Amino acid sequence: MRLKGLYILDGDAYDLVYGPDERAAIGRLVDVYAPRQTRHSILENPKLLEPAEVIFSGWGAPALTDGFLDAAPNLKAFFYGGGALGTVLSPAVWERGVVVTSAIVANSIPVAEYTLATILFSLKQGWQLARQTRERRAFPDRNVAPGCYGSTVGLISLGVIARTLLKLLTAYDLKVLAYDPFLTPAEADELGVERVELAELFRRSDVVSLHTPLLPETSGLITGELLAQMKSGATFINTARGEIVVEPEMLAVAAARRDLQFVLDVTDPEPPAADSPLYTLPNIVLTPHIAGSVGSECRRMGRYMVQELERFVSGRPLQWAVSRDDAQNTSHQPVSDNHHKNNKQSTFVRSAAFAAVPGVRISVQEI
Repeated sequence: MRLKGLYILDGDAYDLVYGPDERAAIGRLVDVYAPRQTRHSILENPKLLEPAEVIFSGWGAPALTDGFLDAAPNLKAFFYGGGALGTVLSPAVWERGVVVTSAIVANSIPVAEYTLATILFSLKQGWQLARQTRERRAFPDRNVAPGCYGSTVGLISLGVIARTLLKLLTAYDLKVLAYDPFLTPAEADELGVERVELAELFRRSDVVSLHTPLLPETSGLITGELLAQMKSGATFINTARGEIVVEPEMLAVAAARRDLQFVLDVTDPEPPAADSPLYTLPNIVLTPHIAGSVGSECRRMGRYMVQELERFVSGRPLQWAVSRDDAQNTSHQPVSDNHHKNNKQSTFVRSAAFAAVPGVRISVQEI
């Protein structure tokens, strides 16, 4: 007898993540008894939730609150064809024994690939040299670049994405520094990285790549003081979340240190305001949040959820299930609107206090 199930997610995500093959595979095991719903439409017709034993979701997922779960008394498992579950999870999920699984591992693959490509190009100082070539209409000295042999890459937080990236980096003769408060010396040895404090990572790295989840403890973690300590010609990459960086301070450093390069796939807000210096500073490259799954890459997330469904139906352990412990210090940690409001206020206070750091002679008010 097939399980009773629903799809609840945005229309674009439905088409991108659950293609014809994925829907057919799910349909062999699940009786999808109603058309696709959104988080808004299901609130208008909560009776639809009552028979649901499984829900397939993705971007635009509903929040699994007490009220939602009250309306879905038969729910056994929630399959999330996306990455982080911070806006979806609540303590009620574990209290009621609902199994939740995420395709975050599938989504980590394109992020790691994007970051690898950016690291390699940055070690050639491709951004700076291409800009100088265009401006000068002549070739600048190419040997200012550190190159991809023996250079140093710094990774901030060694979660799923950074560890996927580490596997890709093993093919290159690079030294990798890591800052992660939860990384043990034994794990560092096993991964082949050197554990360092955050300030040391910024001072020593030719490329710094940010992979920190957005948590109360990490909002505003990356300050202008840290960025200003980067060595000449270094690159800072952010594929995590814009809120982790104190943006006004980063802009001040970027304006004062034209030798530094910033490659940003995330901002706060997204997209930035039309008059933001992020668009005009020559040493900032913006990409429109493309590091994660796009196009056909999204089908990988749907396929992972099909595989999890097959495990669930056969009674096998799920490979990517998210537990309460998993969510404590990762991007799966449940968030609230109040948390985001408080973080924006505290970040503003820190930014307004930013005056000067070594090598920086511009205030945030001058940008």
